[in-house]
Amino acid sequence: MITVHLRYEIDADKIAEFREYGERWIRLVNRLGGVHHGYFLPSEGDSDEAFALFTFPSLADYEQYRLAAADDPECIEAYEFAVATKCIRRYERRFLSPVFD
Repeated sequence: MITVHLRYEIDADKIAEFREYGERWIRLVNRLGGVHHGYFLPSEGDSDEAFALFTFPSLADYEQYRLAAADDPECIEAYEFAVATKCIRRYERRFLSPVFD
């Protein structure tokens, strides 16, 4: 199992746009074989930092998702929405192995 952790630097004046972007990707990741654990938006503290977590059964499954997303019209539209609104300044991606009871 592999969990993808995304750290976003967002435009603090465009949290509504980033929320819409996140809502789109939650559905898309789930549709394309992952389990999305949500987006985490600023509440207190830094107002320009947000996070997301989603899991795939393996790194190979995640790679298949990336290939599928590259050609998926809804994924392309979600990406273009972020570009058009400029709600994301930059992001970092990490791959983690979760530990459960």
